Amino acid sequence: MVWVHDVAQDFYGDEWLAAYESARTGAFRVLTRLREEGVIKAWGLGVNKVEPLELTLDLDEPRPDAFLLAGRYTLLDHDRALQRLLPAAAEHDVDLVVGGPYSSGILAGGAHFEYQKAPAGIVAKVERLKALAEQHGIGIKAAALQFALAHPATAAAIPGATRPSRIAEDLAALDEKVPAAFWAALREEKLISADAPVPTA
Repeated sequence: MVWVHDVAQDFYGDEWLAAYESARTGAFRVLTRLREEGVIKAWGLGVNKVEPLELTLDLDEPRPDAFLLAGRYTLLDHDRALQRLLPAAAEHDVDLVVGGPYSSGILAGGAHFEYQKAPAGIVAKVERLKALAEQHGIGIKAAALQFALAHPATAAAIPGATRPSRIAEDLAALDEKVPAAFWAALREEKLISADAPVPTA
């Protein structure tokens, strides 16, 4: 699997469309040929923004196999991806790999969001999420990871790990039973979109 990384606004600013066009006419075509020749099994884009992915889905060709989208389908930020990207990806049979389901660490006990110190509004929202998780007897990591994987277009998630023990924590978070009442509470308090799929028991 080969990812074309960061042809987006956060890396190229106002020049991102030129960088994207260079990738479209270069890397995308070469990777499509390599896939057809059996040199690679799949290719896709790895970005932190939804716009390059939406643009790619509008192309007749070349067609990627998957997208790696970091930070845009999490408990803290998912509305934009839900509106168009995920339905379109599912329609075109393009899998989504969720990068950063813990939102740069703030949903896993850290203090960072978007790769920097979390602003007060995000900290307050996380505190509300943690309080509801505690009320329902679950861990916030379980809620974050299972939410990211609940959408039918999501094929995998990359939580990241600062040390090997974190991998065991992530596996435990996947197995944790999250009650339906927790997701209902998040919807009631408008902490997640009413349209966001949630895990079923």
